[in-house]
Amino acid sequence: MYSIYLIIIYMALVALKPTRKIALALTPWLVFACSYDWMRLLPNYEVNHIDTKGLYDAEKALFGISTAEGTQIPGEWFMRHNCVWGDIVAGISYLSWVPMPLGFALYLYFKGERKWYLHFSLAFLFVNLVGFIGYYIHPAAPPWYVLKHGFEPILNTPGDVGGLIRFDNLVGIPIFQSIYSGNSNVFAAVPSLHAAYLLITAIYSHASHQQKWVTCLFALLCIGIWFTAVYSGHHYIIDVILGILTTLFALPLLELCIMRIPAIQRFLRQYEENI
Repeated sequence: MYSIYLIIIYMALVALKPTRKIALALTPWLVFACSYDWMRLLPNYEVNHIDTKGLYDAEKALFGISTAEGTQIPGEWFMRHNCVWGDIVAGISYLSWVPMPLGFALYLYFKGERKWYLHFSLAFLFVNLVGFIGYYIHPAAPPWYVLKHGFEPILNTPGDVGGLIRFDNLVGIPIFQSIYSGNSNVFAAVPSLHAAYLLITAIYSHASHQQKWVTCLFALLCIGIWFTAVYSGHHYIIDVILGILTTLFALPLLELCIMRIPAIQRFLRQYEENI
């Protein structure tokens, strides 16, 4: 579990005065990383039944594509109808998944916009926690799993790159293979948090009055990730929609309700002073 190493590094940084403030500032990101890693300890399929067929049937009914071979879900159709440019866009978009939000957070921090840094980082963490709850409420197999293994749940199935293997083959480096080989749980497709991350980033970029081209870049990458999630077979369109709705539910709940609680406001002011 990589979270153990992260905690050790974090404690070392907190112990050193020159790095204490930045370490404390990165606490929400540490909690995010550890929370994701700790889901290995209690897989969601031990809490609720895994949905392998229900989402597939719903996707086919709502977004199915008619072909000579019958109705296919979009992810299945893209397996047979893809192109080099689509693979390039997919690879670049998906690689921005976490680095872009983290990079934006660090930009806000070092620019001295500590309030916006804190709001964005806590929003990123909060949306993830809400999404993780969704994983446990409704464990679900991604499209690539159904297309590769069928509807029978196979526990401890290793992660799979799906259509992103085409990008790895293009660049000659197993980038996504190395990422997905360590996937903590393949039955965590609903909601799609891939769909959420750059959406959160674009929203806070706009709210914090960053340059328009920066916000537009985040928005384009966000759309690229939505496309890639389906194009690569990692998510159904339904998953992506639910990821967007998770964001649009969680952010107002955090900003308009939780962060307006007096005790929370006092904590945030103190936290901002300490970072």
